[in-house]
Amino acid sequence: MKKSRLTILSGELRDSVAMALAAVAAHKLRSVLTLLGVLVGVFSIIAVMTALRVMEGRIETQISQLGSQTLMIRKWPAIFFSRPEGIEKIRRRKNLTLRQCQQVQEKSTRAASIGIQSSLWSGEVQTGRAGSSPEVQLLGETPGSFSARNWNLAEGRILSDVDVAGARDVCVLGHSLATNLFPSASPLGERVKIDGINYLVVGLLESQGASLSGDQDNFAVIPITTGLNRYGNDRRRTLDLLVQAPNAAGYEACREEAQGLMRAVRKVAPGDPDDFEILSNDSMITQFNSFTLVLRLGVALISSVALLAAGVGIMNIMLVSVTERTREIGIRRAIGAKKRSIMAQFILEAVVLCELGGAIGVALGILGGNGAAWYFHFPPAIPFDWVVIGLAICSAVGVIFGSYPAWKAANLDPIESLRYE
Repeated sequence: MKKSRLTILSGELRDSVAMALAAVAAHKLRSVLTLLGVLVGVFSIIAVMTALRVMEGRIETQISQLGSQTLMIRKWPAIFFSRPEGIEKIRRRKNLTLRQCQQVQEKSTRAASIGIQSSLWSGEVQTGRAGSSPEVQLLGETPGSFSARNWNLAEGRILSDVDVAGARDVCVLGHSLATNLFPSASPLGERVKIDGINYLVVGLLESQGASLSGDQDNFAVIPITTGLNRYGNDRRRTLDLLVQAPNAAGYEACREEAQGLMRAVRKVAPGDPDDFEILSNDSMITQFNSFTLVLRLGVALISSVALLAAGVGIMNIMLVSVTERTREIGIRRAIGAKKRSIMAQFILEAVVLCELGGAIGVALGILGGNGAAWYFHFPPAIPFDWVVIGLAICSAVGVIFGSYPAWKAANLDPIESLRYE
């Protein structure tokens, strides 16, 4: 008995879905105009959330470069949204110089390790036998960077203080770069040509795997002094300072010491704000969320208004549809259709309209949001959670605003409906 009841209900549902799709297809122009409101509302949500997810991916990439209990001091924020005057204020900050970073390193007593770094160049690395991809990153570093950035040595050695002091032409290779250049032999003792200069390979790092930004091992590391000599001194480029605390308990004390030392060497007056940024895993996420809070609220408001207007439009169209199909409803009731079948038909018709608009809005929103990824050369993203939320909201709008027309259709008098012309 129970099985037959489920069979009947599933059959009624299939019939209701089929009739709902037929009704939508029978009035194409009206259906398109009706679902436009839903499309706009869902598009605005998905486009913005996709763009934010792209930016979150960029922040996660930045975070993955920092080791455990590591903070970064730099001139620029990791990511920021600001008016032109705010950007100009940051631009006018003085660069972090090698001497300033070395002074902090010399005076620090709480840090487990301190590294100095700069991104120098991007391009193809060559050997006498092979070449790499054209996206290899060349980084200038000091010995302390290896621990701060979670770089583990696989072969050879890391950079030494002697390499930095003498601005030597030596390098340490990321795992995938070394594998591409020397697929069947160890790279140690070999020479590679980076931007036209020959460097001696002294070390090979363990693989870090892939991240949101792609291959994390496609890079080479040279002494920071060698890089500044070749690619412009610290008057032309700002450096980053990596500070690693000895443990989680000592992280806050280490951060406060590094902040105080940097203020002192940069001669920031008491009471004046820092003229540098302190970045950590938590601070980057907090900063991003604070920047985007107003944007999220604004999008939620706009989308709510758009979906409300779309819901009212769907209700109006469904009431018109009920009036146009009064005789059809009367015939169905006369041959035994139940009220629940009539209600299911019209509610499903409203849901189908909303879901069609929602699906198109999701597709366009993902494309639009990833336009930001394409423009900034960030990895694309698809916010699957918001796709599900958006489609669920569409279903809710269809049910809520389709219920009254469906109730009205189900409660029409069969005899009066049959007389309707």
